[in-house]
Amino acid sequence: MQQWFHDHPLMAYVLILGFTIYIFNAVFRPGRLPILKEILVYLMMAVGCLVLLVLQLDKLPIIQCMGVAVIMMIMLRLRQLYDKIRSRRSADNGQ
Repeated sequence: MQQWFHDHPLMAYVLILGFTIYIFNAVFRPGRLPILKEILVYLMMAVGCLVLLVLQLDKLPIIQCMGVAVIMMIMLRLRQLYDKIRSRRSADNGQ
C-alpha cells in the first residue's frame, strides 16, 4: 500500500487533505467563520498537508493513521446517535 501511495502522490495528497478537513470540521471547528478566514484556514491546511505528504512519501504511515482516526470518530458519532435514539425511546415509553 505504501508503494502505491508513493507511485500516486496526487492521490495520496487528496486523501491526506480530505482526512485533515474532516478531522478539523469534526473536532476543532469553532463555528461559522467569516468567508476570508474560512479560505485562509483551508489554504493553510492545504499547505500543511504538503508536509504530511512528504512524510507519507518517506514511507511513514500518515494516511493509515489518519484513516484510523477518522474511523474512530465515525464510531463515536454512531454511538452518540445510538444513545440519543435510545434516550428518546425511553422518554417516550416513560410518558
